[in-house]
Amino acid sequence: MSLPILTTDASLLTLTNVARVYHTRRGLLGGSVDVRAVDGISFTVMPGQTLGIVGESGCGKSTTGRLALGLEQPTEGHVTFEGAPMPPAGTAAWRDLRRRMQLVFQDTLGAMDRRLSIAEQVAEPLDIHGIGDKSERADRVAALLRDVGLRPDQAIRYPHELSGGQRQRAVLARALATDPALLVCDEPVSALDVSIQAQVVNMLTDLQAARGIAMVFISHDLKVVRQVSHRVAVMYLGRIVEEGDPDELFADPIHPYTRALVSAIPVPGPRLLPRIVLTGDPPNPADRPAGCAFHPRCPVAVPACRVETPALRKLDDRRSVACHLASTNSRIAV
Repeated sequence: MSLPILTTDASLLTLTNVARVYHTRRGLLGGSVDVRAVDGISFTVMPGQTLGIVGESGCGKSTTGRLALGLEQPTEGHVTFEGAPMPPAGTAAWRDLRRRMQLVFQDTLGAMDRRLSIAEQVAEPLDIHGIGDKSERADRVAALLRDVGLRPDQAIRYPHELSGGQRQRAVLARALATDPALLVCDEPVSALDVSIQAQVVNMLTDLQAARGIAMVFISHDLKVVRQVSHRVAVMYLGRIVEEGDPDELFADPIHPYTRALVSAIPVPGPRLLPRIVLTGDPPNPADRPAGCAFHPRCPVAVPACRVETPALRKLDDRRSVACHLASTNSRIAV
């Protein structure tokens, strides 16, 4: 069942035709090559809602998250937060904005300073932004650790003394310290055991409901994304190929790539539909195929797919798809 959608008049985060191009070389003496890690994506995140982003490794999910936070500057297009353009990284306005948006990392041990206790690390954002006095910060740290399910005695421990799930809770407490409006969660549960994943995901949804936080939830785990998201965007080679309501998207995927992803979700008992196995690997972003980037692996590609890149078109108010076949027949036979 979909999460309840909070009604609001203004978007919190908007990406419009955003692209990120990296310049590299082919070998030591080779010529310059442009790699389009993100290629003209657009989406909106409303206050208190979650946009889930899924796709294979290397499709541009993490780069999209960094663009949303202003940690990467778009080569094309623009990003707005609370109706204002994202300020350039490193400026005073950009640093002030850090308290309104935070990143939740996948590698918890790498994200934490091993020389500082958990309490010191949770208090660090409060120190940087000058929030409260020493006593108020200590009280806030204790409340944050309690909210994420950590005991008081764990506040004085160091990162290596905690389990992976406990470290992820500490990272989340630090991200919540400044009371942000937006969290970008980059594979926050992929390194955790299944039972711990469920605990962290439930905690995230509870904190979102209590605090009204918006989230961009990046993951390759479709079952987790379905549970936490109000909208889901499926990415392939830097582009969004399908976007819509999670219940509808997972129950009736339209794009052939989305259908292949959904068919790979483990289900108890016998499968009602056959597994769709894609052949080959995703193309090299430095050597993108002409037309639709998915056509070399698509089982239903037509000649137009090889020459014309499909735009992301709205099929109705709840679904958008970038596929030539979906524009005339939303039920594509695969």
